[in-house]
Amino acid sequence: MSRTDAVARDASAPAGATADGPDPDDAVPAPGGAAAPTPRSGRAGAWAELLRLPALFTVPGDALAGAAAAGTRPGPRTLLAIGSSLCLYEAGMALNDWADRAEDAVERPHRPLPSGRVRPAAALAAACGLTGAGLVLAAGAGRPALRVAAPLAATVWAYDLALKHTPAGPAAMAAARGLDLLLGAAATGGGTRAALPSAALLGSHTLAVTAVSRRETTGGSVLAPLAALATTGALTRLATHRRTRPPAGRRAAAAPGLPGPGPAERPPRATAALATVLGAAYAATAARPYFHATLNPSPPLTQRAVGGGIRATIPLQAALAARSGAATTSLLVAALAPAGRVFARRAAMRKVSIT
Repeated sequence: MSRTDAVARDASAPAGATADGPDPDDAVPAPGGAAAPTPRSGRAGAWAELLRLPALFTVPGDALAGAAAAGTRPGPRTLLAIGSSLCLYEAGMALNDWADRAEDAVERPHRPLPSGRVRPAAALAAACGLTGAGLVLAAGAGRPALRVAAPLAATVWAYDLALKHTPAGPAAMAAARGLDLLLGAAATGGGTRAALPSAALLGSHTLAVTAVSRRETTGGSVLAPLAALATTGALTRLATHRRTRPPAGRRAAAAPGLPGPGPAERPPRATAALATVLGAAYAATAARPYFHATLNPSPPLTQRAVGGGIRATIPLQAALAARSGAATTSLLVAALAPAGRVFARRAAMRKVSIT
């Protein structure tokens, strides 16, 4: 999905956008041109490129951070929520390229649809099938999860088909990523209220990245990366601020490896320190490329800023989980970052961006 909504079809991301992978700084798109009939391995590679498989590593942290914010331990329903998120995220990627196929034929002819490696009808069918699968998985996690997944799916489709190139585009991407976090909370604990602050923080990050991405092919915008840099600073402070009162039910949900302080208690110092370290990792990942794009808003530096923002999603998710007192969950989320890099390199898909 969008998932931010949010990012990398060379440009797109959170739950429902698109993304080519978590390491945008090194790769160069493959040459364009129409493709001859593709062998089976080439066809699989084209689908992997269309679906931006390495970007999937930014998705599970939404549901896990949502479960932590809700004060409950991840369980089977959390896994269903993660599966739903992955399906809706991939649906957004396929739909994104289908909706932009005419534009890509001119600006990005190397992509799977304009190059002929994937048929447009197949991409649209994949988007429909993945959306249905995502809703079915959410229903399996319970009615509260389905009540969140349905508007999430609607946001993904609205972004790709109507809102992407409008002023409402960044807000739609942010909403998709925030809803994805709430999906994890709803599936795991049944409620979303306690997870709203974490969803707002993650959505704000996605909003900033998406705003920068709108000028990644043309450059020239100093305001967007500067605003994103300021947003990163504010989010770092908020994500590392220790909560003095955990969500209701934390004591009952506490278990070995998932610490849970009682009411009116602060998280253990080790967990608070972990949140600080992860928050610093988030700031370091996002702030430097934003700063460079502010000094020189050229297309290459703007694209790097977008890639840095996408990669920063994982440490932010981990910091939010640690902020909620779930140390082991936060470490699990943080481990997705190096795993995503390894997968991206092996798949030779390392470019990331948003549109």
